[in-house]
Order: sequence, then structure tokens, then C-alpha cells
Amino acid sequence: MEKIRLQKFFTDNNIMSRRSAEKVIEAGNVKINGIIAKVGDKVDPENDVVTFNGKIIKNQLSAKKRYIMLNKPLGYVCTASDEKGRETVLSLVSGVGERVYPVGRLDMYSEGLLILTNDGELTNRLTHPKGNMPKTYSVIIKGEISQEMLLRLTSPMEIDGYKLKPVKVRIISVKNGATNTLFTLSEGRNRQIRKMCEACSLTIMRLTRISIGKLKLGDLERGKWRELSPDEVDYLKGKRETI
Repeated sequence: MEKIRLQKFFTDNNIMSRRSAEKVIEAGNVKINGIIAKVGDKVDPENDVVTFNGKIIKNQLSAKKRYIMLNKPLGYVCTASDEKGRETVLSLVSGVGERVYPVGRLDMYSEGLLILTNDGELTNRLTHPKGNMPKTYSVIIKGEISQEMLLRLTSPMEIDGYKLKPVKVRIISVKNGATNTLFTLSEGRNRQIRKMCEACSLTIMRLTRISIGKLKLGDLERGKWRELSPDEVDYLKGKRETI
């Protein structure tokens, strides 16, 4: 098999980002066939043995690429394992047949569209800050949102010392003491919508991701998953503009 850069080997196997890989390589924590690796080294994924902190990284490049859409329910965390013993989303896709990993995260109290894959390049594309793949969330907020508060949510805002990119917020309806809104983000900072609402003294009652770009959750039942179509995969990879 053709050799690839060591950093790419890490991302292709969903271990970490290229930037993080460079740091652990520079720190001397990675070996190729027992020899400490250097940034820029290349490996043959099928024949070379790569270890990180003494643990062998199993090559997933030869595994069949899988692309899964899951309707994540409440109460599940988006990690491969959890030190607190909480259920992870991987338990919901145990029938996939290949080891897949969540692309990005929805916190334990959020639900909706989550992509899982063993394609490291796609994961890197969708999670990279420059990806610019808009994500839309249905957010039910306690009480009624004033026009003044709506203006504040859509104006430049700083969270955790970071200036957020503009967020689109649209009010869908106000009923039963709650406001149903749509938030569209062009980036996905950690718990961004929750932190935005906290900064505005707003209480979120329910938060559901309903689309990533033009890929929509649709009528997929909560807790269920389905394979993405070839057209959907090509869209996420930037090979086509529509689905």
C-alpha cells in the first residue's frame, strides 16, 4: 500500500486531528516499528506498526467506509467510552458492522442529527473550523423572546473569549409559554447555542439538530439510524452542491 504521512494516518483512523498528531509526534510519543517518529515521516498503513504511548493503532483504512445518520436521543454522550458509565451513541449503532465514530458532538441533553463514520478525511472536513457547513437547530426557549433579545442573539457576541461568527435566529411560533426558534450556525463552538442563551438569560427547554447543510434529519425515528446515500456522502465531501 502507498505510504502516507503519519499525521494523515492518525486522522484517517479517527485518532485525533492532524494538528494534535503533530504535537504528540513532536513530543516523542509516537513510534513507527519501534523507532521514535518525526513530523513528516510516512507509513505504510498495512505493513508498518504505529504505536501511540505504547499502544498499537489498528489500521482502519482497509475497512469498508461507512456513513451513518443517527437521530440521537437525550441521555447519550458522543464519545467512544465514558468514564462516568453513561450510555454512548455507539451503543445505538452496534449493528453497523464496522467501528464508526461521531463526527462532532451533541451534548447529553441535546438530540437530533448526528453523523458517524470511519472515514477520517470526511470527519476532518466536517469538523474543521473552515468547513463552513451550516448546521440548523430547532430550539424551544422558555417564555417569549422580545425583538430586543432577538437582535442581541443575532449580533456579534463573544463566548469564552472567542468572537462568534454571525448566527441566524428565526422565530417560528410562540405558544404554550414557549418560543419555537431556528438557530443556524456557520461554526460549531462547544455548547455554543446554550452559552449564547445563558448570556441572554434565556432558558432552553429542548435543543434538536435538524440539518447539516442540505442534509436533513427528516422523519428518522429517535434512537434509530440509517445509511447515507452515495449522493449524500458526495455532498458532504463537497463533490456535489445538492442532494
